Amino acid sequence: MSESTTFTLHIEDHIGIITMDVPGERMNTLRASFADELRTLLADIRAQDDIKGLVFCSGKPDAFIAGADVHMLDDCASAEAAEALSRAGQALFNELEALDLPLIAAIHGPCLGGGLELALACNGRVCSDDDLTRLGLPEVQLGLIPGSGGTQRLPRRVGLVKALDMMLTGKQLRPKQALKAGLVDDMVPRSILLETAIALAKRGKPARHRTRGLKSLMLEGNPLGRKVVFDKALSTLRRKARGNYPAPERLLEVVRTGYERGMAEGLKAEAEAFGFLVMTPESASLRRLFFATTDMKKETSYQGAEPGPVARVGVLGGGLMGGGIAYVTATRAGLPVRIKDIDDRGINQAMAMTHRLLNDKVKKKHLRRPEMNRQLARLTGTLDYSGFNRADVVVEAVFEDLKIKRRMVREVQKHGPAHGVFASNTSSLPIHRIAEGAERPERVVGLHYFSPVDKMPLAEIIPHAGTSAGTVATALKLARAQGKTPIVVKDSAGFYVNRILAPYINEAIRLLLEGEPVEAIDRALVDYGFPVGPLTLLDEVGIDVAANIAPVLEEELGSRFRAPAAFGKLLEDKRLGKKNGRGFYAFDKKGKPADPGLYHLLELTPQARLPARDMAERCVLLMLNEAALALSEGVVASPRDGDIGAVFGIGFPPFTGGPFHYLHQQGIDTMVARMEEYVRKYGERFTPCAPLRQMAEQGESYY
Repeated sequence: MSESTTFTLHIEDHIGIITMDVPGERMNTLRASFADELRTLLADIRAQDDIKGLVFCSGKPDAFIAGADVHMLDDCASAEAAEALSRAGQALFNELEALDLPLIAAIHGPCLGGGLELALACNGRVCSDDDLTRLGLPEVQLGLIPGSGGTQRLPRRVGLVKALDMMLTGKQLRPKQALKAGLVDDMVPRSILLETAIALAKRGKPARHRTRGLKSLMLEGNPLGRKVVFDKALSTLRRKARGNYPAPERLLEVVRTGYERGMAEGLKAEAEAFGFLVMTPESASLRRLFFATTDMKKETSYQGAEPGPVARVGVLGGGLMGGGIAYVTATRAGLPVRIKDIDDRGINQAMAMTHRLLNDKVKKKHLRRPEMNRQLARLTGTLDYSGFNRADVVVEAVFEDLKIKRRMVREVQKHGPAHGVFASNTSSLPIHRIAEGAERPERVVGLHYFSPVDKMPLAEIIPHAGTSAGTVATALKLARAQGKTPIVVKDSAGFYVNRILAPYINEAIRLLLEGEPVEAIDRALVDYGFPVGPLTLLDEVGIDVAANIAPVLEEELGSRFRAPAAFGKLLEDKRLGKKNGRGFYAFDKKGKPADPGLYHLLELTPQARLPARDMAERCVLLMLNEAALALSEGVVASPRDGDIGAVFGIGFPPFTGGPFHYLHQQGIDTMVARMEEYVRKYGERFTPCAPLRQMAEQGESYY
């Protein structure tokens, strides 16, 4: 037996089993300091003649290696320092690959980033068939590329097309997908994972490359075919990234270098590109978001209060939102859900949504049918409150009607346990008004999801003045179990996300009323970095929903939230958006071209006049100004929460790090000057708010 701080060597039947277990951490992550430990262990192994093969595994119960420790990159003061980190990782994995002994990776749980790069440096890989197991190189999601040989080894292992698909998207493969792609040599139950890896190590070094099909050989086996692959990939990523993310293009260059000039030159290009990308503002922003969300996941209490039990959940309303909430609760949180509606149709609708979403996973082989049936069995329905006496949390998702919601509170607290939490999924009604007349108002909280619930990652937790800290902690616990990233926001009009979204949307409508074409407005904001344009977003959310929120915001926050009169005309013409096939776009089977009838309705002759940058900044500057005001009023607790809310709630460009990080990065004084320029060009609504002006004068910033 030989030991180091992180790595343990155990010999079993002439096979050395190297176990990685970072002390005090839930997940294994790679650090530069581990290189010397591992080299010392390898020297020990070489000195032992009785070792005939090696297996590398994890000592963590539910993870292999989650990647490299990203905090190391913040210590890099230059591109050269980051490049040196990459070269060190490459050198270590080259040593592993060059070992005389067969080395097999036994993979259970996440095997990502540097973890997969280590596994690729082994001679073979076996993974468990457990749903926890995922393999991928997601560095692009942090504005980076793999830096320890992954850009060179992955294409040589699974082929160019599959490797580019994985690295350019950050896609993670499930066990069956990894086996089919040739990324792993075998997939077995976890109970025999180590045994299988040992047997593979005894057989000697497996073949380094897998046999490719005819189509793969035609595309990748000659320079012309590879050019087609690279050109198509470049065209696709430019369409998606819009020039806002430098990492994907650098990744393509690095992979191409390896194909055209060999492994050594490919590794050199990889290290240089990695060093450059670490120092880009885009990567710094994306890493900040990563750290923020990671830190939030570790927060289990709220203001010192621990959460109550969350073993059973009730959902009121079987509509689109109620069905989505039931789905994420039953499938991601793994909790039994009792759905109440006024008729069977609503209950059936909610259950049908879960069935459809799970069935899609089964068709894609992401889920086994027996597991689908187990998850479906967690859903039950009722027309009364039977079963609600055991519900720890009840999430209400009925119409935006204050009287109905108040009645729901009274009825749930009458039929439910004393410790039960009532959470209202409202997008506009004040939580303190919903709690009026409640038997236990301290158990009432807002829990605002975003549509579609199964896809949107954010949830806003909204306590009113009388909500107990334990209730908030319980709501946070449920939201995290559902796979959400929750932020706590103040009980005020629009909460946080809808409040900062409203001025952005209103300005897009003003641009339309000035004659700018629908497509031009949307394209300007997509080019700026948003996932969809503001008018497409309105169609998706529902024009009627936005119109209902506007008066609430105007009443509490003032005339700057007054919605353009166009909303009224759209609703009179029954233009609700995608839900009824008519909005800013005409929805049909052929797509969504802008609706010519819209211009006639609004008495407009569309003509593109303004530069795209001006259109985008008009919308974004108003959002930034409102975010600064919201923070100063305590609507969000910190710039961190405000950034996460904007990025995860409305798709604020992730490469900026969120509105507050963007203001910080650009400089508060610079952004105030830009707003003042827009005051001169477009009107007083762009006047920078007092908190921003004060920060600019005093040289302060958010980070």
